[in-house]
Amino acid sequence: MTESPTQRPQNSTKIPVEIVSEEEMALIEAAFSLATRSSVPPVSSVQFQRNARSIRSITLLSKRSFSGCSDAGVAGDIEDSCGDLGSTQKRNRVPESLLHRFRARRGLSVTDITATEWCEKQMEYFLTIGKPEATKAMKAGSARHAVLEKEVVKREKLDVESVEDTWAIKIINFIVGANQLLFEGLTRELPLIGFTDGVWMVGVIDEIRLDVTESKRNPTLVETKTRSKATLPSEPQQRNGRLQLMCYKYLWDSLLADKFPSRKFFDFFSLNPNRLLSRDIRDSTSKSGFPAETLDDLVRYLQNTCLMLPPTHDQLLLRYEFQEDHSLLGEHQFAYDSDWIRDNIKRSLEFWRGEREPSYTSDEERWKCRFCQFASTCPMNGSAEGTPN
Repeated sequence: MTESPTQRPQNSTKIPVEIVSEEEMALIEAAFSLATRSSVPPVSSVQFQRNARSIRSITLLSKRSFSGCSDAGVAGDIEDSCGDLGSTQKRNRVPESLLHRFRARRGLSVTDITATEWCEKQMEYFLTIGKPEATKAMKAGSARHAVLEKEVVKREKLDVESVEDTWAIKIINFIVGANQLLFEGLTRELPLIGFTDGVWMVGVIDEIRLDVTESKRNPTLVETKTRSKATLPSEPQQRNGRLQLMCYKYLWDSLLADKFPSRKFFDFFSLNPNRLLSRDIRDSTSKSGFPAETLDDLVRYLQNTCLMLPPTHDQLLLRYEFQEDHSLLGEHQFAYDSDWIRDNIKRSLEFWRGEREPSYTSDEERWKCRFCQFASTCPMNGSAEGTPN
C-alpha cells in the first residue's frame, strides 16, 4: 500500500527501497509463481550529507509468472512451487538435504539458524508440515516493528519483472542503508547477503548504531524483542537472541573481509547478471546517485560500499520491550564470541545438510514442548515438563 507523498525540499531525491525479511523471500517467490501481487515492508529514511532524501519502500508488483514455475499449488515449502530443481533429478537418488529442498532458491536465513538452535525437530516440522499461524504475541511484535519503521519511512510501488529485479532491490537496500549509517549514525532493517561456510546466508538487522563523533567508528548491532509479559525472558530465550545478533555480526564481518563472490552469487541463484533491470528500478538507482542498468552493475556498487564500512563492534545489544505500552524492560549488552558462534553455525549446517538426524530439545529445556504446535505429532510428546522463566 502506497502512502501519499509529502512535501519535500526542492533538492530532495526519492530513493525507492524494499526490505525482504528473512521469511518473506519465499512469499515473493510464490508471488512470481502464481502471478499475484505481494507487498513488502519498508526500510528507514536516509539523508546523504546535507540533502534530505526520503527513502520509500517498494511494494512488489509481480506482472507475470516465469518459465519453469508451476501455477498449481504444491504441498510443502514454497520454494518447491517454482523453479526446475526437480526436472533434472534422477528418480533413484539419495534424498535431498533440507538445505537443498527448502533453501536452494533464497539461501539460508539467520532465523533458520536460531530456529534450529531452539529445536531442530520443530524446524523439521516447520519445513515438512508447514508453519502454524502466527500467534498473538508474534503479530504484536511485528506490528511494533512496523510502527518503528513508519516513523521514518514512506511507501512506494515499483514494478518488478524478474528474480534479478528482486535481488537488485535487496542490494539497493543495503547500499542505501550503509550510506545512512555512515552519514547519520543510524539505520534500521538492513538486509545482508553473504557467502560463508560454503552456504549463502541472508538476514535483516533490526538496527545498527554508529557514534559519528568517535574516532574509532565501529557500528553496534541492536536487536529489539517485544514481550507479552512485563518480565525479561528466560535464559534459553536470551541465548537465542544472542545467537541471532552474533550471526549478524559474523555475516557482516565475513562480507567485509571477503570480496562479495559475484560469480558464485549469479550461478547459485541462476541469475543473469546482464539482464536489463525494470525501468522503475533503473530510474530509481539513477535518482539515488548510483545509476545501474543490470544486476552486475549493482553488485559492483555493493562491493565498493563494503570497502567503506568498518567491522562491527564486539559489544552487541539486546533490547526488551513490553508489548502493552512499549516500555523498556531491560537491555543486555554482551561480548561477541567467535568460537561459540562458529560452533553453533557448524552444528546447524550439519542439520540442514542432512549430515545427521535432527535433535530434540534438551531435557532441562523440555518445557519448550508445551508451547510447540507440533507437540501432539512429535515423538517427545508427553515428556514436556517445567515452564520458562
